Amino acid sequence: MSKPLFTAFEPVSSKAWKQKIQFDLKGADYNETLVWQSLEGINVKPYYHRDDFSQPFNAIPGHPTHWDIGQHIYIGDENITNKLTLDVLDRGADALIFTSEKVFDPKVVFAGVDFGNVTIYFQWRFLDASFVKTLRSFFTSENARVFYGIDIIGNLAATGNWYHDLKTDHQILDTLISEAPSEQIISVDTTHYQNAGANMVQQLAYAMAHANEYLNYFDGNKDLNMSFQIACGSNYFFEIAKIRALRKLYAALAKEYNFSERCHIVAIPSKRNKTIYDYNINMLRTTTECMSAILGGADMIYNLPYDGLYHKSNEFGERISRNQLLILKAESYFDMVSNPADGSYYIEALTSELAEKALSLFKNMEEGGGFLAQLKEGTILRKIKESAQKEQALFDEEKLILLGTNRHVNPKDHMKNDLELYPFVKMKARKTLVAPIVERRLAEQIEQKRLETES
Repeated sequence: MSKPLFTAFEPVSSKAWKQKIQFDLKGADYNETLVWQSLEGINVKPYYHRDDFSQPFNAIPGHPTHWDIGQHIYIGDENITNKLTLDVLDRGADALIFTSEKVFDPKVVFAGVDFGNVTIYFQWRFLDASFVKTLRSFFTSENARVFYGIDIIGNLAATGNWYHDLKTDHQILDTLISEAPSEQIISVDTTHYQNAGANMVQQLAYAMAHANEYLNYFDGNKDLNMSFQIACGSNYFFEIAKIRALRKLYAALAKEYNFSERCHIVAIPSKRNKTIYDYNINMLRTTTECMSAILGGADMIYNLPYDGLYHKSNEFGERISRNQLLILKAESYFDMVSNPADGSYYIEALTSELAEKALSLFKNMEEGGGFLAQLKEGTILRKIKESAQKEQALFDEEKLILLGTNRHVNPKDHMKNDLELYPFVKMKARKTLVAPIVERRLAEQIEQKRLETES
């Protein structure tokens, strides 16, 4: 019988590793040379060791055993939407996430759909109680799995206004929850926090404070289910840890209310680091961001088309975005193990630090009146802007690199005549209850200057 491979090697302690590293540094300062600090204030060491952990690792609550490939579809013309839906399902999507601005006929939109093989998600730009009831009746008759994605607080944060007004929005939500307490009615959309420039600690704390408003409001309803929508950026290992920390934090929060400690997480790549110049690099960015979402434990992932900033929805861009996920799942075998990040010293340490810092910020927010109070006061927006400015400064100083945009620029790359969509922040004067949290990309100023000087 062969001997175990590692019995010939003596174990090396964390202290011994550090002594060896310091010797090899030949007098250079260990912390200044090898330790870097993230935007979240986390000091990242050059190595992590089991000596750093006094307790065994706990499993992440609610970590899924599989993940679904999603595809986003905008509901415009009902018959065209139906054709797109059937085509997307035929090409490998497991889930569909629909955005709608008006009522539609579900019998037309979903004609021919096999609901046994797909999960349906919604994003709403309007709120109509009678229409949601119509949808519920339709999907119940079809025995479909549906996440209705209603987030009245998220709409207030992103647009500055309620759908109708505070009273009406809450009455609609009350009615829907009372009629279907165990269904997936509520979603917490945190994507605009990330896309506006919030760091990960802020994203997690705001997600908890945002969710806490719902948990506190529906405290008597123990069947309430919660789902989250998150955006993943390019800090690969941190993003893996962020999703894991979200599950840990929500489990701890829900436990205080005696709710289910499990939550459902939908992930999408961030818009903040995407560019219109050298746009093919967007495919590389979204690939690693989707990988983070998978390894972090998202339940469903849908991708951004590489040209989604400046092109209208098109078959090629949508197909490429879906195929990136299909390759990760079917050819890269990212669906073979459900929890590959478990036990990684680095990721476990990041998960704990992000969760602890976010919990501290969440507690401070609750002491300050909670999410809605700080949203109305402008505190949340101010904090996000401060974080965004720090990140923007790093980008402007080329300490944060976007290839093809602020490093290794191709001056022959012209985009002025290829813009079907306006890719920058649109400022429209309107009356709002609170200042909205506006999404803004890092590359916008550089791109605008390049467009002005294109020959």
